[in-house]
Amino acid sequence: MLGLADVETELLSRAPESNVEPGLEGISRLMALLGDPQTSFPSVHLAGTNGKTSTARIIDSILSAFDLRTGRYTSPHLQTVTERIVIDGLPLSDEAFVAAYLDVAPYLGLVDDAIGRRLTFFEVLTAMAFDAFADAPVAAAVVEVGLGGRWDATNVVAAPVAAILPIGLDHQDWLGDTVELIAEEKAGIIAPDQLVVLAQQDLSVAEVVLRRAAEVGATVAREGLEFGVLDRRVAVGGQLLSLRGLAGDYEDLFLPLHGEHQAHNASVAVAAVEAFLGGGRERLDPDVVREGIAHASSPGRLEVLRRSPTVLVDAAHNVAGAQGLAQAVADSFDFERLVGVVGVLADKDAAGILASLEPVLAEVVITRSSSPRALAPERLGELAADVFGADRVTVVPDLVSAVEHAVSQAESHGLAGVGVLVTGSVTLAGDAVRLLRRPDRIPDDEPGS
Repeated sequence: MLGLADVETELLSRAPESNVEPGLEGISRLMALLGDPQTSFPSVHLAGTNGKTSTARIIDSILSAFDLRTGRYTSPHLQTVTERIVIDGLPLSDEAFVAAYLDVAPYLGLVDDAIGRRLTFFEVLTAMAFDAFADAPVAAAVVEVGLGGRWDATNVVAAPVAAILPIGLDHQDWLGDTVELIAEEKAGIIAPDQLVVLAQQDLSVAEVVLRRAAEVGATVAREGLEFGVLDRRVAVGGQLLSLRGLAGDYEDLFLPLHGEHQAHNASVAVAAVEAFLGGGRERLDPDVVREGIAHASSPGRLEVLRRSPTVLVDAAHNVAGAQGLAQAVADSFDFERLVGVVGVLADKDAAGILASLEPVLAEVVITRSSSPRALAPERLGELAADVFGADRVTVVPDLVSAVEHAVSQAESHGLAGVGVLVTGSVTLAGDAVRLLRRPDRIPDDEPGS
């Protein structure tokens, strides 16, 4: 009998997750053989370069507060692949994940033969998610694009609402080397008669999205015009917000996430839920919105994993994400000395990520994640020396030793106002979460924290 490890092995044997096959033919054929389960529930479909997962989680939390049974599909995962498929706020159990795979498995060979290649890891996982959502059944799905938009496997959903998060440079090999070309790919999720919730963008990006919407007959609500953040104040454990929605204002919202970018993500989330539940024409019950916002979470996004000293982890993996992270650290924390532990994938702008983090880091410990795509620590260390100066850089390839060294360096200047930030890739963030939740590996001076 198949177990979770067996299914994960079979999925990964199809191709490394980083291997992408542009086009919707494969997923469309597979969905048709399964009875098009993705059409049995309405979705909110999210694209963009940064903020998709956090926004998806906030949307899910608000919809759940309105007593809707929800499904959520996001990627990548921090610790286990089951995190990607969530029903009622909980990842699929190992047994349910295996069952979802067994539902789609009989059809995989048929589609492989028909399209002349093997369906990818992501295509099969997407089919499993939609099958699980239909089987539940869910009343609403929150679906995050995996890569791009136009030809992403998720772009077969029935989505009355699309949300386009901030778009920047990332995955240029697949999406194009300008933000305008990338925006064209991501705007490909926009469909006729949709209400599109558009986060703040560079003007050239907004023009691309608006043009696509006009071409297909979709309506666009723009952050800063039709909705937006009215006020935000840093609070213990997060921030207090006042938001303007599509149909009214929502005040005294406590969001337990750090950083101005998360306030904007919450603004997009509220507008998307307004659009989903009432077409953006009716103000939602503010108490229910308040409850949904208050219960939102986003693991691995400026998450505090330890105290004394404070150890943070963040999945920032591109320049825009690193810039937002640096701003959030300065905005939400009062460190006198913060030591970074950084590992970056080889296909990312490592120098740009390091330069974005430099203003908030006293020094940096260079390491690597468990990903086979990780940039060699020696090379990353050379780039870091160019940014920080050699005297502020230490290379420690093993993550356990790297975190231990960073903690020691932080504490060498006293225990007050010091911290460690682990960041640079989603994989590194996941590795750190697993490590730092094992008290036998990294000591914590504050019992019970």
